[in-house]
Amino acid sequence: MSIKNRLESSITKLYKAFHDGTLHPECACHCAVGNICDNKDFWKHLSDDHGSVKLNYVGLVNEKLGKRFNGYLPSELLRIEHAFLQGCGYQLPLRHHHFKPKDPKSQVIQFEGLCATITILCKLEGIDDISDYSKLFETDNHQPVHSIDLVF
Repeated sequence: MSIKNRLESSITKLYKAFHDGTLHPECACHCAVGNICDNKDFWKHLSDDHGSVKLNYVGLVNEKLGKRFNGYLPSELLRIEHAFLQGCGYQLPLRHHHFKPKDPKSQVIQFEGLCATITILCKLEGIDDISDYSKLFETDNHQPVHSIDLVF
């Protein structure tokens, strides 16, 4: 799977889950990585803690073998999930006594999580964050540096 295809595929899956109301940060099948991995939870066995970026033995073996899941290495999947949960406001790794949002199904909370997820997805591809509109507001001598065409 090419870089462009994995990014586009991931964002499409997350968009669909968000708008279908099936995105859920605490469910391994319906969180960010669960959706990227076609609503399967096998990826949760790559780490001992949901929200951790530390690979366990299974994760390390798969990483060293170069195994990719929907185009992503195990370490990349953990980074994506970590960003999503952190963006949603969770104290990580997930523990019953750690802070978590009162309503994980809130679209506001999920939107924040998805913004953090898109940022890490773009970083993994080595491209500028597609959700960063700050360039639109850059000025030089009180004149815009970039055209609005940058967005449209």
